[in-house]
Amino acid sequence: MGITAADIVPLSQARATLSELADQVKAGAEKIITKNGESYVAIVDAARLDYYHRLEREHIYLLLLEEAAKGLEDVAAGRVKDAREALRAMKRRHSAGNAAG
Repeated sequence: MGITAADIVPLSQARATLSELADQVKAGAEKIITKNGESYVAIVDAARLDYYHRLEREHIYLLLLEEAAKGLEDVAAGRVKDAREALRAMKRRHSAGNAAG
């Protein structure tokens, strides 16, 4: 469902018609509330907001799985470094950068 011009409501109008807007949102609409002509906040159904949050978490999990798969590919291909040595090298570069500055 897309946003239409009727779904964009100035804050002053939203104050006066909040109950009506809430009923419309509960029926499936989403409302964009504007302030000084700019988008300000949105009104969405609480169940839909929960769904959006679940989608966001799932997206994060998929990104983490993708990164883990890349890491396993690196290990399988022999593209590895000793973690302690990598940290020491980073500390040396950091110290050298601070000494030069």
